[in-house]
Amino acid sequence: MKIDEGNIEKSLQRGGQKSESDITEILARARKLEGLEADDVAALCNISDPELLGELFRAARDVKAEIYGHRLVLFTPLYVSNLCKNDCAYCAFRSSNRGLNRRALSMEEIASETAALVDEGHKRILLVAGEAYPRDGFDYILRAIDTVYSVKRGSGEIRRVNVNVAPLEEADFKRLKEHDIGTYQIFQETYHRETYSKVHLRGAKTDYDWRLQAMDRAISAGIDDVGIGVLFGLADWRFELLALHQHIRHLEKEFGFGPHTISVPRLEPATGADLASNPPNPVSDLAFRKIVAILRLMVPYTGIIMSTRETADIRRETFALGVSQISAGSRTNPGAYSASDKHTAEQFSLGDVRSLDEVVADVARLGYIPSFCTGCYRLGRTGADFMDLAKPGDIKAHCAPNGLSSFLEYLMDYAQPETQEAGMLSIANALETMDPEPRRRAQVMLEKIRAGRRDVFC
Repeated sequence: MKIDEGNIEKSLQRGGQKSESDITEILARARKLEGLEADDVAALCNISDPELLGELFRAARDVKAEIYGHRLVLFTPLYVSNLCKNDCAYCAFRSSNRGLNRRALSMEEIASETAALVDEGHKRILLVAGEAYPRDGFDYILRAIDTVYSVKRGSGEIRRVNVNVAPLEEADFKRLKEHDIGTYQIFQETYHRETYSKVHLRGAKTDYDWRLQAMDRAISAGIDDVGIGVLFGLADWRFELLALHQHIRHLEKEFGFGPHTISVPRLEPATGADLASNPPNPVSDLAFRKIVAILRLMVPYTGIIMSTRETADIRRETFALGVSQISAGSRTNPGAYSASDKHTAEQFSLGDVRSLDEVVADVARLGYIPSFCTGCYRLGRTGADFMDLAKPGDIKAHCAPNGLSSFLEYLMDYAQPETQEAGMLSIANALETMDPEPRRRAQVMLEKIRAGRRDVFC
């Protein structure tokens, strides 16, 4: 795998020469759910005319609705360690940040953190660790995963652990797969090689190619759900989108499927990392909305993740433009969920610090279905099998009923009264708009939840 920077520059030049009619034709093709080629992406990046911007956003809304409907999957990160050997200029966990309180949670502390998350209603987490481990090395991560799965609180539990840890050898990726993870996630941060070398100063992360090839090793090891992403603000966002396009096409060519998710974090201030407060290539809110919309058209089948780096307002604006997964009630420091001080030694500043229940209520009032479903992972709808359903939009027939079922479970077991009221109305409205067969299945599943069953999925 290699990013061809020369081809990216050529695409950007050609894209800048596209006419209004060319843009309209690109958007018409994008609505067919067939994705975009590199020159198409470059052309959309250059849109500035308000009317064409409106067309771009409408096309993204239509494609998002066709593939994912009004479902938003919810999760939260669980930071188990901030130990790190890398010196990344934008990160509070950087090895040169001597003022940071370093810790790796014990298995007892991880169980306590998990219990706190389960008691809030979470069903899926992203386990995150700095790129260094305690004395037992990578086994620490494997034990942490097992610990999370072991925690039961009545009918509550974490049903799916996704993982964001340092790139691994293929043998360790195989071990990770054996511990029943969902998605393996790692970001290149920036695909621009010169910029990459400037912001990654020391440690294993200075090896651009080792990181870039991580997904090839993970998939070769049997992990068929992978998540990629860019830390926007380091290099030109247009370059990053076209580099993402190359990475995705490489995975599709080599393995028959692309990434399960793409994350779109923007640089946010971080203690001990001045660069994070002064991005080399800042991304405006308008450009950020364009990024989400273009990604939705570029890879319509792929989940787009919006983190709590962004404010509640920005998150709301991007739901319709393509976002299909969001974190909620997040904290970015080890031990934060069960501690009284939630914001000590964070990896970066958060823009949305609302609780899970507050986010759920807001999402429901906006007309979306907050989903806690993990059915696809456990029924084998991953990798190429998931893509076969997602590309034509057929995944909705499974995800819509599962989303309603998992949402009702949350409402009955964890929600505040006002959230319950908004959620029940959202479920009723969703049922009215569903096709007959998915609606029938959803109603059967909802009755099982009301009767006391839990973890009902199809």
